[in-house]
Order: sequence, then structure tokens, then C-alpha cells
Amino acid sequence: MLFTSYQFILFVLVALILYYVVPKRIQWIVLLCMNMLFYVYAGLSGIIFIVTTIVTTYAGARLIYREKDRSVRFIEEHKGDISRDEKKKLKNISLRKQKMFLTIVLLINFGILAVLKYTNMFIVTFTTFNTVDFILPMGISFYTFQSTGYMIDVYRGVADAEKNPFRYALFMSFFPQLVQGPISRWNDLKKSLFESHAFSWVNIQYGFERILWGYFKKMVIADRAAIGLATIQSDVSVYYGAYAFVGMLLYAIDLYADFTGGIDITIGVAQMFGITLPENFRRPFFSKSIAEYWRRWHITLCAWFKDYLFYPLSMSKWMNKVSRWLKKHVGKPVGSRFPVYFSSLTVWFVTGIWHGASWNFVVWGLLNSIIMLVSQELKPLYEKADNRLGYRKLKYYKVFEIIRTTAIVCCLQMLDYYRNIAEAFRMFFSMFRGGNYAAVFTKGMWSIGLSVADYIVLFAGVVIMFVVSLLERRCPVREQLAQKNYIIRYTVFLVIFLLIAVLGIYGTGYESSQFIYNQF
Repeated sequence: MLFTSYQFILFVLVALILYYVVPKRIQWIVLLCMNMLFYVYAGLSGIIFIVTTIVTTYAGARLIYREKDRSVRFIEEHKGDISRDEKKKLKNISLRKQKMFLTIVLLINFGILAVLKYTNMFIVTFTTFNTVDFILPMGISFYTFQSTGYMIDVYRGVADAEKNPFRYALFMSFFPQLVQGPISRWNDLKKSLFESHAFSWVNIQYGFERILWGYFKKMVIADRAAIGLATIQSDVSVYYGAYAFVGMLLYAIDLYADFTGGIDITIGVAQMFGITLPENFRRPFFSKSIAEYWRRWHITLCAWFKDYLFYPLSMSKWMNKVSRWLKKHVGKPVGSRFPVYFSSLTVWFVTGIWHGASWNFVVWGLLNSIIMLVSQELKPLYEKADNRLGYRKLKYYKVFEIIRTTAIVCCLQMLDYYRNIAEAFRMFFSMFRGGNYAAVFTKGMWSIGLSVADYIVLFAGVVIMFVVSLLERRCPVREQLAQKNYIIRYTVFLVIFLLIAVLGIYGTGYESSQFIYNQF
């Protein structure tokens, strides 16, 4: 059920009516039932996997919590009868049991994800066998990360294990975020997810405005850019050089408008139910470095990797041992940097593989990491040069940093949409030696499926997104519009609605194309 389909709009309307009609104490039960219907509509074959994840992570968290509680109570009850060493021994035994529960559940769930998503990548790379046709359950990467993050939080003692399995199932299956995130934390979501919500016109209005903005970005901008990109991708022997450059720009527009548009719809739908989801983007194309870009793009995924992979890995016991050995035998600079560098490369390897079962994404992830690490190493040189030349004080230096970062991001994204690594690099270098820029920018632009009107709409759409991003430096545009009179406010959203109706790209059955991040 695509977010841009009339079935989804009808589904949300029915869910809202039922949610606000029933007694408030059972609102969450209605929402859980609607979640299950949503997932069943997506395909019965995927139900067994999300149910397995819900059951195993719920049970694992409860076992960890009970073992932790049992150990604390036993030590407290017998504190006068056991020595300090015995207390330490009992705590270690309990901790090993908790770690065992955590490890088993993580292996089960990441094992399911790995088999379904990466088996064919392994077969193609290392064997001559035929690939296997697996059905990838909707949102498996998102709900796997959300559930395992919850379990790790329970293990660390920063979250309580939910007693009611059905309440936990609601947290795991909340239908707006099931398709493409954001990845929520239990402590952040549980209050607004389970508390009673009275019908609020403010929530409905704000949610609808956010949804409308998401539809505009997806259907007017992203799906239009995707048409030209698909043509350029179709035959690299024809569409190289300047075409590759145009494709790079179109993909950047497509991905940003598609993903942020989908998140806008997700957050808007949730707000209609009175539920607050975390923001996933913060004006990423105003970043002045790649590191800053990844603090602004797909925020919840990056935070997940930082909290549950980078920090545990870089501060682990074995990593400290390796660091000490390197300091002693190789040198202090290498030993000090190794934990951070190794952990960073590992995180970005996993980030790449999370985005797609392809070596393209692995290289993409590692290149992001290498650029950030090299930039970190060169930071003292930058500061020394700036102290001497003072170039950072120049009026337009920040603009240069933003353009530089955007250019690097766009170039790296070429690995996302070309079929293999060699093709991506060949198309990248063709941009500098293609020699066909004059022909492409005079006649060739009309051969990729886009008309003059399409280019005008794309350009205007990008300008609108840019202006909105500028305005949001102060506060969300919706809040700024709320301060205006009704005529201005409703005129703005009527214009957006008409633009979607008139300029939106519609496929068969009046449905827009699938969101890019649906595949994850």
C-alpha cells in the first residue's frame, strides 16, 4: 500500500475515524489492529517475520529484565550473608545470562535480515549457484533495528521491558513509520503512542499540512526527476559525459525529495493521531562537511549506528587491548587513532550494506568514512593555513563549503544508481572527458523523457524546497504560517494542493511510483 495511493488515504481516514470514535482507553488497541491490517495488505508472507521479531525481542527483553531484577533482589536480601567477592561473582553470573539472552535474540533477528537480504549477494560474489527468490518483508531493516535497539536499551538499563506484549507489538508495527522509518526509541515514543488522545483540529491541520508538503515533494518533484534518471540509467553507452552529470543532479533531487517527502507524510499521519515521531532530516544540503551532512541526513539511522555499534565497538575491551598493543609496538598516534578509525570503517561498511545488498553500497559507505577520516587528519593543516591566510573569514567561504560538500555527496551517490562499481566510476570520469556538454545542453536535454515544462517545474520545485529550508532556520514553516491570517494560510496550502493535482506524476491506477527507501 503506497503512501501516494488512494487506498492509503482511505486507510488513514478509516483509522482516524475509528481511533477517535472508540473510548480513549482502547485507542491503542484500534491502532494495533489497523497496523496488522496494513501489514497483511502488504502481503501475508511477511507477517511471520515481523511476528517473529516482535515475539523474540519482547521475550528476550523480559528475560533480561527479570534476570536483572532477580539478581538485584537476591543480593539485597542476602547482603548481610555474602561477601563483596560473592556479590561480584553473582553479578557477573547474572550479567553473563543477560548477555546470553541478548546475543541469542540479536543473532536470530540479524540472521533473518542477513538471509533474506544478503544471500543472493553472497551467492553472486562467491559461488556459481543460481540466486534464490526471497520475498523481502516490508520495512524489515527498519523494524529489525528498532526492535534490537529496544532490547539493547533494556540490557543497558536505560529502558524498562514492556510487560504487555500487545503494547510492545504496537511500538514495533506502527504503520506510518513501518515503510521507511524514522527508527524510534522506546523511551521517546511510548508516552505519545499509548496515552489517550482527544480529537484535536490543531493536530489534524498540522498533520495534513505536513502530509501535503510530503506529497508535493514526492509527486511533483521526485517522480518527475526519476523519469529523466531512468532514461540516463538505461543505456550508459549513449548517456555518458554530460548526461551522467545531469543524472547525478537528477538523482540528488529525486532522493532528497522522495525520502524527505515520505518522512513528511509519515510524521504528518502520526501527528493526526496525536503521536510524535522523531525528525529524520535537518536541512542536510546546508552542511559544510560530510560529517555534518550525516548529522543532518537520516538522523535516526545515524544515531542508531553511533549508539549501538560505534561506541560499543570503539570502547570494547578487545579494542582497548589492541590500542594498547599498537601504542607500545607501533606508536602512540596509531594506537590512539585505531579504535576510532576501525570502528568508523566498520560502521560505514554496515551502513553501506544496510542500504543495499550490493558492493556498490559497500564502496559508497567506505568512501564516506575515508573522506571523513582524512578530513579529520587534515584538520590541523586547515587550521594552520587559516591562521596564516584567514580564508575562513571571507564572506562567501561558508557558501563554498556548502557547495563543496554537496558536490561530494552527489558524486558519491552515483554508486547508488549505476549497476556496478566499474560502471559508476566510468560514468563519473566520463563527466570530465565526455566532450558532449554543448550537444546535451542544447538538444540532448529533451531526449531523456522530460519536456521544457518538466524542467521548469523541477527548477521551481527545487527553488521552493530551498526557500523553505532557509525559512526553517528560525522555526518550522507550519508554525510561521500559523501566525498568519486564515486567508494567507489556506491560500498557500490550496496552491500546493492544486500543484499536486495538476503537476503530480501519476502511474497506472493513479498511483505514484514506489518510494526509494521502501526497498530497505
